[in-house]
Amino acid sequence: MLIKTFFVIASVVYVLGHHDGDLSRIVHTDQGPVRGYKDDTGDIFVFYNIPYATTPTGVDRYKAPLPPPTWSEPFEAVNRDIVCPQHDAGISGLNVKMQEDCLIANIHVPVTDEKNLPVLVYVHGGAFQIGYGNKLSPKKLIQTKNLIVVTFNYRLGIHGFLCLGTEDAPGNAGIKDQVALLRWVNRNIASFGGNPNDVTIAGCSAGSSSVDLLMLSDTTKGLFNKVIAGSGASLSGFSVQIDPLGSAQEQGLVLNFTNVEDIAALGESYKNIPIEKLLLTNFRNRKHSGVEFAPCVERDIGQEMFLKEAPIDILKKGDYPKMPIIYGFTSMEGLIRRPFFEEWKDEMNEKFSNFLSIDLQFDNEQEREEVAAKIKQFYFGDAEVSGDTILNFINYFTDVMFSYSMLWSVQLHTRNGNDQVYLYEYSYVDDDVPIIPYTNVRGAEHCAQNNALLDGRSSTLSDETNISDGFRAIKKIMREMWSNFITTGQPVPANSSLPSWPPANEYRTPHMSFGFNVELKGILLEPRFRFWDEIYDKHYRTPKSPAIPN
Repeated sequence: MLIKTFFVIASVVYVLGHHDGDLSRIVHTDQGPVRGYKDDTGDIFVFYNIPYATTPTGVDRYKAPLPPPTWSEPFEAVNRDIVCPQHDAGISGLNVKMQEDCLIANIHVPVTDEKNLPVLVYVHGGAFQIGYGNKLSPKKLIQTKNLIVVTFNYRLGIHGFLCLGTEDAPGNAGIKDQVALLRWVNRNIASFGGNPNDVTIAGCSAGSSSVDLLMLSDTTKGLFNKVIAGSGASLSGFSVQIDPLGSAQEQGLVLNFTNVEDIAALGESYKNIPIEKLLLTNFRNRKHSGVEFAPCVERDIGQEMFLKEAPIDILKKGDYPKMPIIYGFTSMEGLIRRPFFEEWKDEMNEKFSNFLSIDLQFDNEQEREEVAAKIKQFYFGDAEVSGDTILNFINYFTDVMFSYSMLWSVQLHTRNGNDQVYLYEYSYVDDDVPIIPYTNVRGAEHCAQNNALLDGRSSTLSDETNISDGFRAIKKIMREMWSNFITTGQPVPANSSLPSWPPANEYRTPHMSFGFNVELKGILLEPRFRFWDEIYDKHYRTPKSPAIPN
């Protein structure tokens, strides 16, 4: 059940008992003072649940975020477990408070008197439908080197990404929340000891797509200078809505709206429906590998626009700031579709075209079926989709959802003259990773690299005393490389004892392989990339803005 819009401002102080001065710290922000507390590790101060913006509510719920509240007495920055409205899949079993006014930030600061520390802003994933900032912890990454880490919430699903191109629902509310967070960091992070001119943004899955899009937006210039994108790119089919009005109309029918063809009437229906009914329950099983409610190309209605044109057009023009980037994905991203294998395999044999990506288009049905047959032949040959070919099934969804779009991005960035793009593939698996059905193979699933870099929410997941020596070694190397990148712009600086990791070129080589060995390798997924390059060259469907019908 949703909790009413609610923020405890500083005039209402939480009763936490006595706190020694060494256990708490007061920081002055442009909203007022905030008091954070030392973490149980003893070497990090954490400031939880600071409102960085205010969510517009009621009929304004789809608009850009509003300024945050202010206060005069110290705001008790303790963990209230606030999350944005979302389906249970994102918070099942957790004791959290789901509320509409949910735009909060968590600031993790090492115990040090140093100033101008580098800053990492981490954007959570969850298909733009679920998740929250405090799901993963950066504590052990912070311990690698002195840096500040910011996590935060942003609006999700229809609440965050309804895109009608109207004044009431212009689109991109959720990612405009992210921009508001970055502006808040720019204004306030120096008070926490951070350097506002040395900010890295990072994320995985939809968080990765987000940071890739943030890099292309005019609204974020000067707010960060490095990007770490894992398992999601701006060119991924799930990253930007292909047909925003169509998505809004289709979901309107599901919600029993009448007259969905009338945009004004559709907008009124979305404005007046209880927010509890907007929480999508079936966003994971899309055969077309897309997400209906995600960022969109906006229609110009005289307001600040996050995304004025499609990412492919921005990338081809090269008109965006060039900065150091780490791009990477896991070797078996397609395991994200394994739960649907038994349900889908027969249909894939009967009509493979039902599983083509949402960002492909064709002149007619015959052409669609011909391309589908070509793709099926490439991955499965003359065999059927079955238990015997489940690894081919995984490879297909790895490529169509994640790997091709990221490799395409690498190619475009490097062609635009960016010689600071670092590429990797993560394939490490431990013996406790389940074997893939019908095989004796284990694989690194979607966003598995997060397990090496970050900690789990619970103390059990963050306890690394009993992990394997191999996993401990991977964690140590990756955390050092990522912290090097955050502090210097290079994952492996000169004279380092780490394996050399030079930038990639337009041919997507070299790349760092994080497997049982950490080693530099050449071109990544060359035959598969070339195959998809030909498909997308002929059939790519560019996302469009929600043009209002005549």
